[in-house]
Amino acid sequence: MPAPITTELVWREIERRSFAVLSYVTPRGEARSAGIVYVVVGGKLSIRVAADSWKAKHIRRNPHVALNVTIPKRVPLMPWIRIPQATIALEGTARVLGADEVGREVLDALGRATAHEPESGVAICFLEVSPHGHFATYGVGVPLLAMRDPTKARGRVPVAA
Repeated sequence: MPAPITTELVWREIERRSFAVLSYVTPRGEARSAGIVYVVVGGKLSIRVAADSWKAKHIRRNPHVALNVTIPKRVPLMPWIRIPQATIALEGTARVLGADEVGREVLDALGRATAHEPESGVAICFLEVSPHGHFATYGVGVPLLAMRDPTKARGRVPVAA
């Protein structure tokens, strides 16, 4: 029996986090991934990156991405016991946007953003990821002991309720 999760539970978990691994494909078809910091606004994940970064360059050419959000798990009062992290995997379509194309909420949440970072002169932009399809989860909404049984720990729900 799969994990008893809902779309709303998964979105709550995504919104409570700020780190994920973003996967994308180069023009040669090579897989790449990078750790990113994100914020959720209006059902989309926004990520601040350098405008000339490989992430921005590759996503401009191929907007199909995947994200994996990790959720730390711990045994209360016994932090030395190692528990695998729970995960939420999603696929989506990304757009590369300028600082003038994102809302104030995104700018405030990801730091003061201008067309150039004053300290370094690095041009910045934003990736806006629109999830689609289903969320695939492991260990979300289940007790720690249930994570030992993949049948109980796995879950799948649509992105939109």
